[in-house]
Amino acid sequence: MLTFMFVLTWFHEIVVCCDQLERDTLVSFYHNISIPISSPPPLNCCQWQGIACNHAARVTHLWLPERHLSGAINPSFLANLPFLTHINLSHNHFSGPFASRLLHSSKHLQTLDMSFNSLSGSLDLPLPLSIQTLDLSSNLFNGSISSLFLHKASNLISFNVSNNSFTGSIPSSICKTSPRLKMLDFSRNRFSGPITPGLAKCRNLQVFRAGSNNLSGWLPNDLYSVATLKEISLPHNQFSGPINNSIVMLSNLTILEINDNQLIGEIPHDIGLLSKMEQFLLHHNTFNGTIPPSLMHCSNLTTLFLRNNDFGGDISALNFSRLERLQAVDLGHNRFFGNIPHSLCSCTSLTAVRLSFNELVGEIPLCMASLTSLYHLSLWNNNLTSIVQALNVLRHCENLAVLLLGRSFHDEMMLDDNGQSGFHNLHFLSLAESKLKGHIPSWIAKLRKLKMLSLSYNNISGPIPTWLVSMPHLFYLDLSGNLLSGELPREIGHMPALINADDTSSDFHHSELPYLFNSLEYKGMSHMHRGLILGSNNLSGRIPEEIGQLKFLQVLDLSSNNFSGSIPDQLSRLTNLEMMNISGNQLSGEIPNSLTQLHFLSSLSMANNDLQGEIPSGGQFDTFSADSFEGNPKLCGDILNKSCTVVDITPREDDHQEENDEISWYNLPLGLGFSVGLTAVSVTLLFKS
Repeated sequence: MLTFMFVLTWFHEIVVCCDQLERDTLVSFYHNISIPISSPPPLNCCQWQGIACNHAARVTHLWLPERHLSGAINPSFLANLPFLTHINLSHNHFSGPFASRLLHSSKHLQTLDMSFNSLSGSLDLPLPLSIQTLDLSSNLFNGSISSLFLHKASNLISFNVSNNSFTGSIPSSICKTSPRLKMLDFSRNRFSGPITPGLAKCRNLQVFRAGSNNLSGWLPNDLYSVATLKEISLPHNQFSGPINNSIVMLSNLTILEINDNQLIGEIPHDIGLLSKMEQFLLHHNTFNGTIPPSLMHCSNLTTLFLRNNDFGGDISALNFSRLERLQAVDLGHNRFFGNIPHSLCSCTSLTAVRLSFNELVGEIPLCMASLTSLYHLSLWNNNLTSIVQALNVLRHCENLAVLLLGRSFHDEMMLDDNGQSGFHNLHFLSLAESKLKGHIPSWIAKLRKLKMLSLSYNNISGPIPTWLVSMPHLFYLDLSGNLLSGELPREIGHMPALINADDTSSDFHHSELPYLFNSLEYKGMSHMHRGLILGSNNLSGRIPEEIGQLKFLQVLDLSSNNFSGSIPDQLSRLTNLEMMNISGNQLSGEIPNSLTQLHFLSSLSMANNDLQGEIPSGGQFDTFSADSFEGNPKLCGDILNKSCTVVDITPREDDHQEENDEISWYNLPLGLGFSVGLTAVSVTLLFKS
């Protein structure tokens, strides 16, 4: 049971009961929304759960958030609670149309929080003059917000309609009728078009959010004159044009979130004047130029995201030494060159760093060993040198869980054991696409928390060690594009994290950075596919039937190897399999009919083998094209438009006659020869006798 949000302490409440009409109204309301009440309930409704009253025992607060309540709200019940000032029914299951006259009938209502329900309808009747806080977020409202709805709300301070389906333009006129506003949240709706002028009249505005809509045009210029602004959040829209230099006048700004738009131009040269800035998020735009040195003066910065733009310049010229509070920096997918700045080591609070897809050179600075809070490091796709030194430095980052160094070190020898220690908290390791030489390093066996390993497209040779497939939490293994040989160990069928549902988030720290992997973006490791990727090697022998035990496997790629024999029927046990590629081998025999039971299979390739017989039909097999089976001349079936010829063994009448004639003619000389031979032998024996 939820405790009272408000507790009455007035002495005379013991003898004064609440108004009878208000009590009857609440009893009716409670019954309609299925809230349990005692029978009979206490006479004084001011003592009920979720109810608070004023000194005259008149109901002022109805506070029942997160109670799993449901049903519709009768719009007339407010009329019988004339002193009600605060309503909080958020995070429940109320549904049906929201009647605007519910608000219109109240003269004292100050706070209404109906967020996280399933209410629908439009907003058309005027808000009461008394309203100060209105939260209708996370419902099913639609249509445009009528100017009449906001016409009288002169005392409004906070207005939140985020996460609905409102359309039309942002009602900028709200600042004309409600100049006291401090918070506006229009995010996650379907608003479109440019933001019309009018926001400058909100002289006290501190938070303006309108992200995840279809807004376009330039960023509204009148925002730059609202000196009280602390947060501007407009991500995931279609804004274009540059950032106005006037933005540096917003000296109170702490959050600027304008990522995922079509903005262009350079960062204002004097951006460092925003000394209170904490989050600077400009990623996924088309900004260019260099990073202004003044940005490095924003000593309160905790988050700096500039990835996927066209920034350039010598990154080593940036001085990070003043950004001691910096926790996450993402400069990936730009055109920075030079060495990794040593000054980055001054940011001792760093938890996430991405410098991937740039043109960085040189070695990883030795001082990075001091970044003990570092959790996520991605240096993918650069021109760095000395993989051995890199690993020796980074193993001292004791909290490191994500390490992506692929496509950065080229034609070097893979670091073998050599007493290698550290990386005890590593969950994700990628050393892919670097043409590294040698065998699979044995020190990886010590990484007992490892969940994902990618060593693909190197020049690694030798067999797949059995210890690798027995690691307790490994659910993604990519060794494709190497020179691995020998048979696939049967122990592969005992990979614990693919046999049992491994909770990939239970010991996984939240990272500020999403995971950019295989051209996809993931919010966390729990969203990544469980895969066994071993294609393009020199593996041979039969496909182990033990693979069928990996019931949580989603991706299986054994293509372009030298596997032979038949396709194991046990693969039909991979009930979560979504992609299977066994093309380019020497597999023979028929395709098991049981594979049609793989109901989640959306991608299949068995091309270029020596398979034969009819391709199974039914299930997902009916969705595959001929490309999935090409290069198998002995296969047939409807998918290939190739009939499977069946020999008709039913004898015809003419065939009977021909068969009889043939038998008679064939048996005659055989019988005659036998008789002649027998006679000759008998005569000879008689003669000798």
